[in-house]
Amino acid sequence: MTLYYCYDPYCGWCYGFSSVISKIFYAYKGKLQFEVLSGGMIPEEAAVPIAKIAGFIKGSIPQIESLTGAQFGEDFMWHINNPDESDWVMHSDKASIAMAIFREYYPDLQVPFATTLQKALYRDGRDLTDNEAYRHLLEVYEINADEFYAKMASPEYKEKANYDVALVKQLQVTGFPQVLLQTDDLKFYLLSRGYVDFETLQTRIEKVLGGEG
Repeated sequence: MTLYYCYDPYCGWCYGFSSVISKIFYAYKGKLQFEVLSGGMIPEEAAVPIAKIAGFIKGSIPQIESLTGAQFGEDFMWHINNPDESDWVMHSDKASIAMAIFREYYPDLQVPFATTLQKALYRDGRDLTDNEAYRHLLEVYEINADEFYAKMASPEYKEKANYDVALVKQLQVTGFPQVLLQTDDLKFYLLSRGYVDFETLQTRIEKVLGGEG
C-alpha cells in the first residue's frame, strides 16, 4: 500500500501540515510506502513577485499558525513585511526538481525531505528558486553538490518534476495538502483534503487498513 502526499513547496498550509505528515510517516513507515508528489502550484512560467502576493500570505498566516501550531520564521517574515524591498520571485519548479533528484538518492525519506524544504523556506527564509538555498541540505543528506547541481540543470529531472505535476492532476487533486492511500492498482482512498490533525488522519488510515474504508 502506498500513501501519496500531494503538496507544493510554496503551499503555506502544507508547511502547517508538516508536523502531521511527519508523525504519520514515522508511525507507519514500516507498514506503508510513502510517495511525495509536487503539485506545481506556481509554475515557473507564471512566477509571482513577492510584492504581488505578500498581502495574501500575510493575511493567511495567523490562521495557519493558530490552527496548526507552525511558526513562520523571522527571516521569511521580513520578505512578507517588506515586499517592496525583496527580490523574491516565487515559483515551485526548482524545489520540485530538487524533490525529484532527492527521491533517487533516498526514496524512503521523501516526507522528511519535503518538510525540510518547507522549513528552509518558511522558517529560515531561504529562496527556493536560488540554487544556493539547497547547499546546506546537501551537506545534511551527504549528497555530492556538483552531482546535484548538474542534475538540477538537466532536462531529465525537469521532466521528472513535470511527471509529478501530471500525476497530481490525474489523481484529481485540486488543492494542497492532500493525502491519498492506494490499496491496489485501481483503488484510492481520499484521506484528507486540506489541513487535518494527526488523530483524524490516523483514524482514517486505520479505517482503510481495517477494511472499513
